[in-house]
Amino acid sequence: MATSENVGIALALTLVAGLSTGIGSAIAYFIKHPKIIYLSFSLGLSAGVMIYVSFMELLPSAVARVGEQFGVLFFFIGIAFIAIVDLLVPEPENPHNYEGLEAPESPDVSHRLMRTGTMTALAIGIHNLPEGLATFASALSDVHLGIFIAVAIAIHNIPEGIAVSMPFYYATGNRNKAFLYSFLSGVSEPVGALIGYLVLMPFLTSTVLAGTLAFVAGVMIYISLDELLPMAHRYGHGHLVISGVILGMLIMAISLIML
Repeated sequence: MATSENVGIALALTLVAGLSTGIGSAIAYFIKHPKIIYLSFSLGLSAGVMIYVSFMELLPSAVARVGEQFGVLFFFIGIAFIAIVDLLVPEPENPHNYEGLEAPESPDVSHRLMRTGTMTALAIGIHNLPEGLATFASALSDVHLGIFIAVAIAIHNIPEGIAVSMPFYYATGNRNKAFLYSFLSGVSEPVGALIGYLVLMPFLTSTVLAGTLAFVAGVMIYISLDELLPMAHRYGHGHLVISGVILGMLIMAISLIML
């Protein structure tokens, strides 16, 4: 059963992870031509952490509590949920399609860029809701586990911040407005945690928490395979990406053994 202290820590971790989009906003704010390729290793690292913790900690823990049949069921429900969220977002504005993150040669003040920035901010906001739930539920189960997941999600939120701020900047020429909209797009992550808190806490039993962990594992596997790894390979060298994945798994494995 989760303690009130765990709830506070879980909410705080989710807030940090969500508002890390501000780091991406700052990159776009201070650096004229951000180089996404430098994030490739970090994205691989993030994917390694998520994949390892999903298959080696969250899913086995859920199966041990509610059985393999229900554990696997909730795992695939998690995959289906985030996949539906993905499908409902228009393809050009989908945060999984990081088109045009490099700065154009000259400012473009067209309505198209403004719309792109607005839709990307909205898409990322919707997309971050289940991530907030993932961080919150994991931290409720194990604070140390929640910390690692929060860090992994924070890393991949950085390019999302850039994805929102760059279109706004080149549409308006206003860096402050670009930073603000990008930063606010990450607020939906702690909102997801609050929704999880309001929905889960009144009914939180060992069985409900186990099902939530399996659900979260499905969400994180989908995010890793559909978003993190494809983007990392696109902007970096394959060997660099796989090195990040392996290192992320190794760090997670050692940390779990030492807990």
